[in-house]
Amino acid sequence: MSYIHKHKVMNTTAKTIGAIGIFCVAMAALESAVVVYLRTLYYPDGFSVAFKLIDRKILSVEIMRELATLVMLVTVGFLAGRTAKERIAYFLLTFAVWDIFYYVWLKAFIDWPASLLEWDILFLIPVTWLGPVLAPLICSLTMILLSLVLLANERKVTPVVWTLLLTGSAFILFTFMEDYGGLLIRNGLLSGYSSILQNKDFIRLASDYMPTGFSWGIFAVGELLLLGGIYFQYLGVRGMPNSTEYPNTQRIV
Repeated sequence: MSYIHKHKVMNTTAKTIGAIGIFCVAMAALESAVVVYLRTLYYPDGFSVAFKLIDRKILSVEIMRELATLVMLVTVGFLAGRTAKERIAYFLLTFAVWDIFYYVWLKAFIDWPASLLEWDILFLIPVTWLGPVLAPLICSLTMILLSLVLLANERKVTPVVWTLLLTGSAFILFTFMEDYGGLLIRNGLLSGYSSILQNKDFIRLASDYMPTGFSWGIFAVGELLLLGGIYFQYLGVRGMPNSTEYPNTQRIV
């Protein structure tokens, strides 16, 4: 790749990242505003992760909002990237910046969270995700690092790197979903999950449920696996020649 062409590519990437950043900040403001409304309606005495009895229609709308958010983030990644690897990288970058500024806006709007160790409801699909605010912020910083390494050049992601990234992600997802997943499994409620909001036993258990601790050890293992994958991908970026030296090489993830 010539110096001029490489410089143009870098400028294009920088402009794309800048545009994505503006979009994410604005989208995060919109997302946090909706959450402010929900907390005002359902948590007037102060927010906690204990389940509140929410109208089924409102809850369905909230789940659809979360799905729509994911579709928007995926679409931005798809439009911004040229290859599958670039699209994944831009999706990760979009998700991470949006998530960080979601909490920045909540702090600005309602002065929440009081600390980074305060618990939050992170997601509702397929079960409720719980965790201290610090945990998703660490994940977001990791995703930003991974996205920048993936965008560094067109090198493919090796099976070893994929294994590290996917295994690390699985460990982290477990820490977020283990509270409500465990609640459903321990009480034999998993089989009736499709109608769980009509189950009085679940409503009673969930309304009294407060997490006692977060599995930081498992989370740390997941983070180390992710960082290992990022490191090996970075070594490949540094140690391998440019794709122009192999004219027959195809772009693959």
